[in-house]
Amino acid sequence: MKKISLVTRLLAAATAAVVVAGTVALPAAAAATSKPSVQEHLDRLTMADGFAGAVLQVRDARGRSRTYTSGTAARGTGRPMVGGDARMRAASMTKPVVAAAVLDQVARGKLDLDEKVETYLPGLLDGRQVTVRQLLQHTSGLPEYLDTIDWAKPGTPEEQLKPALAKKPIGEPGEKWSYSNTNYLVAGMLLGDDFRKVVESRILRPYGLKRTYWPAEGEMAIRGEHARNYGVSPADPKGGVADITEMPGHAFGAAGGLVSTPADLNAFWQRLPSSTLKTMASGTVPADAPYGHYGLGVARVATSCGGTVWMHDGGLPGVSVLSGRDRAGRAATVYVTGAADTPAKNAHLLAAFDSAFC
Repeated sequence: MKKISLVTRLLAAATAAVVVAGTVALPAAAAATSKPSVQEHLDRLTMADGFAGAVLQVRDARGRSRTYTSGTAARGTGRPMVGGDARMRAASMTKPVVAAAVLDQVARGKLDLDEKVETYLPGLLDGRQVTVRQLLQHTSGLPEYLDTIDWAKPGTPEEQLKPALAKKPIGEPGEKWSYSNTNYLVAGMLLGDDFRKVVESRILRPYGLKRTYWPAEGEMAIRGEHARNYGVSPADPKGGVADITEMPGHAFGAAGGLVSTPADLNAFWQRLPSSTLKTMASGTVPADAPYGHYGLGVARVATSCGGTVWMHDGGLPGVSVLSGRDRAGRAATVYVTGAADTPAKNAHLLAAFDSAFC
């Protein structure tokens, strides 16, 4: 029997986290007879649901921020939960950032959304007629790659992609929406041999996201101030909840590798050019909850107070994050440390996010 590495198990769990997070739609989660405050929502996450810590930062259209915290940054220490400038793993909130970088290349005439990927990377997809738009929209039909590789030796993106292409496609290109991290593995490859430098030079630095970074190869820790992450280790599912803060962030790549902060993610949404956000929000397709409708790296969801939010979520063992902005320009990011492993917990996390806009 082939030995499954710890990294492989962690990445498989990351995929599962996305599926779990999609079990509750935002409006249903947020709807309630009474309207708890943002702080009350966070306190429910840590006091009733068992998350170690929770933080939510909301930033209005004029750039004024307010941060709410609950719980602890490290169990057993009494240290209060970190604030909006502390770092956390962005997980799949990496995808909107990568999508913005791809659209930057489109605006510069280097890529075309409706051109085939094979035009730019001949032979990469074994002849599949997948367009750039379908990658960003999760309508390519490409199967998931995270569970096909020994991530202890992840290899190049091309080597990571190859075993996934041997699997049965989810569907024909453009046939239906189906979340697959493989789409953003390929999207990163469209940005060039070093997509990390492209994202840094075209998005992170121009947008002023000074605390956001790509982990180096082999780097396991999170730099600077951060909360500890707690969850059930995929390598020891019967061992109970443990500290799993150290993870192979570099291996998550363009699909989920960024480390960021709530403040930086809020700034990303607000500094995203209106023309770019308009393109990302165009041509949405029906998608699984919590997304509602999915565009190019962003989802459109309705709030409990009748508004619209453009957002994305992210999940890795030990951390869950939701981040987005509304039509008025208000941005909010919430994340928790712990395992969001039940529909009720996910509903409460979504309700906390909703409360920032309502």
